[in-house]
Amino acid sequence: MLDTERIEAQRLFLGKQNPLSLKYRKKALKRLQKTIIHYETDIAQALEADLRKSAYESYLTEIGFVRSELRQAIAQLKKWATPKRVRTPFLLTGTTSRITYQAYGNVLILAPWNYPFQLLFAPLIGAVAAGNCVTLKGSPYAPHTNEICRKIVDEAFDCRHVLWVDTDNRGTDRLLEMKWNYIFFTGGPAYGKKVAEAAARHLTPVTLELGGKSPCIVHRDAHLATAARRIVWGKFLNCGQTCIAPDYLLVHRDVVEPFTALLRQEIVRQYGENPQTNPDYPRIVNEKRFYELIRLTKQGDIEHGGTYDVDDLYIAPTLISHITPEMRIMQEEIFGPILPILPYTTLDEVIDFVNSREKPLALYYFGQKQKEIDKVLKHTSSGGACINDVVSHIANPHLPFGGVGYSGMGSYHGHESFLTFSHKRALLVNRTRWNPGIKFVPSAGKLPWLKRLFR
Repeated sequence: MLDTERIEAQRLFLGKQNPLSLKYRKKALKRLQKTIIHYETDIAQALEADLRKSAYESYLTEIGFVRSELRQAIAQLKKWATPKRVRTPFLLTGTTSRITYQAYGNVLILAPWNYPFQLLFAPLIGAVAAGNCVTLKGSPYAPHTNEICRKIVDEAFDCRHVLWVDTDNRGTDRLLEMKWNYIFFTGGPAYGKKVAEAAARHLTPVTLELGGKSPCIVHRDAHLATAARRIVWGKFLNCGQTCIAPDYLLVHRDVVEPFTALLRQEIVRQYGENPQTNPDYPRIVNEKRFYELIRLTKQGDIEHGGTYDVDDLYIAPTLISHITPEMRIMQEEIFGPILPILPYTTLDEVIDFVNSREKPLALYYFGQKQKEIDKVLKHTSSGGACINDVVSHIANPHLPFGGVGYSGMGSYHGHESFLTFSHKRALLVNRTRWNPGIKFVPSAGKLPWLKRLFR
């Protein structure tokens, strides 16, 4: 059931405490940091139970990521929150201008199941740093991680400041019916539209972190062995259940055969002849997703993998060729360990193909010539991009992370998270004994001077 009484208590708390002081926020973030460190082993065990993630992958992509965000927020909070002086035009001589940062108020954060720890706490850090009160909702598909997340939240925060709620999909719909000052959602575009519609009823600002079919281009001058190694890592990380994983490969015809061979070799190199026995290879989240993915493997020709075990929710790292744009596998985000390979002849063909589809969350290009790199970047649009790498841009806290168009709106990470959850308030302060006559009426004879000021 949805605990509306505790949500209302949170609203009242914010009304009495607003604004939450920097000292209060910093203490809260430090308590969160200490609590996460205390439960580090439990977090890893929960992620293993929900997604069969290894301790290494859990730390690399979830625990370590959140700890890094926390360290930066604690160290930089005072600097981030300090009002910023800006220039004042000559027409307003005698005044000073600043940008101040205010919390939005009551924030709702809805997290997904694929990175259930990272994608809950990373936005929370920004929301707390900015001075908001937060209600958190995790995905029911990650029950073990939800349990440890709830425990961490309950121990680290006053529930009137940060509140964890357990509810089903109907309860989530009820949450969205309430009035919030900001909503942050990570998930698929279909439910993202519902979030946007619900927010629009109250004119509530939103950040939508969605997904889409992120293309990975391998040009004929790419360093093929390096490209294969990095693509296999980024694609099959978390068993392909990553919003910025390469969704499909566009490979130049001149190198498609040797590159496919290198991909096969690299899969074996990283996961062995039988990835099912490799502790570093996770599993599909549930049977529903498992069967949806298996249907996709029935298209095209299997170049590698294709084996599966429903009892273990295991699908091998799979490469598929002879795919056409009209097939279902090219119509929806795969979100699993299946990688289609499509050949191309010219970069113009690639650019037209990418631009004919919805804007992706990420775009990846492997090649050496700067002129061709610039051409692809200039003539395409995506939330983020990597050259000669995949996925790694998410790990730089100095880069904003977010989508564009169908892949989302808004961004976060590091300082960008603080800005996302802050209203930038314009402040102008004037003197009381300075009244330049040019801005007052009567205006007779002043127009020529006014035009000079606006040149």
